[in-house]
Amino acid sequence: MNKGLLFVLTGASSVGKKDIRDRLLGDGQLHLNYSISMTTRPKRGEEVDGRDYYFVNHEAFAQALRNRELLEYTEFDGYYYGTPKHQVDFLLNSGKNVMVEVEAQGVGQIKLQYPDALCVFVEPESMEELEKQIMLRYRDDAASAQRRINKALVELELSTLFRHTVKNMDVNAAYEEICELLKEHMQERGNKG
Repeated sequence: MNKGLLFVLTGASSVGKKDIRDRLLGDGQLHLNYSISMTTRPKRGEEVDGRDYYFVNHEAFAQALRNRELLEYTEFDGYYYGTPKHQVDFLLNSGKNVMVEVEAQGVGQIKLQYPDALCVFVEPESMEELEKQIMLRYRDDAASAQRRINKALVELELSTLFRHTVKNMDVNAAYEEICELLKEHMQERGNKG
C-alpha cells in the first residue's frame, strides 16, 4: 500500500485559507482527509470541539508537548496551537491523503519529519487588502487586529522559503491553482489517496 500524501496549507491570518481548505476538502477527486489541530484558546461563536479544533487546557497541551505527540506547534496571543501527530501518521500509513492547516512557522517542523510533504503558502492580493480584511474581522478588538497585522508581515517574509506560493486574488482561481499542484504531486507519487 502506498503511503498517503501530506499536504500543508499555510498563509497569514484572514488571507482566505479556510475558504480554500473547505473547497479542497469538498473536492471528491482529491480524497483529502483533514487533520484537526489542537488549541488552548477558547471556542469562538459556532466552533465545535473535534470539528474545528480540539479545545484543550494549557496542561493538556503541555503534556502533549512533553510526550512528543505534536507534529508542530506555535504560540500566538498567549494561546498554543498544534497538530496531533498520531492522527496524521495513522491516516498516512493507511494510504490516505492528509491536509493540515498550520502557521507558517510550523512548516519547518513538519518538513523535517515529512520531507515529501507538499507545502503551499497562500499570499494575499496585497498587504493593504490583507490589513483591510484583518481590521474588518477583528473590528471589535483593535489591539488583536494590530497583532495579527504584525504577525502577517512576519509570515509574508517566510513565504519566500516556500517552493509553492499562491496569490489569493480570487478564491476560485486560488483553489484551482492549488488543485493542480495537488494533482501533479499525487501523479508524480502514483498516489490517489
